[in-house]
Amino acid sequence: MPRFGAGPEPGSAQRREAYANDLGDESSLVAATFRFNRSKADQDPAQRLPPSGSQDVLCRYGAEWTATKLRWGLTVDELERDLLLDIAALRLRCV
Repeated sequence: MPRFGAGPEPGSAQRREAYANDLGDESSLVAATFRFNRSKADQDPAQRLPPSGSQDVLCRYGAEWTATKLRWGLTVDELERDLLLDIAALRLRCV
């Protein structure tokens, strides 16, 4: 799940709490190992992708990351945007 505040978007304490406890979409709760969660910290996809070499995993990760950004109106930087666009282009072959 993208880190809230990964950009200049303002947010009230209530909005940040709602984001942290987001149950509005099933992709908000994806099982991940403790080790993976610790290793990725608050990095975006341009800095850290899932360790699986599976195209399906990469496609799902990119789609869910993008959906969360859109749902919450979060910003992306240029590197993150470029990588998400690359993953989206790959996704056309994932369907």
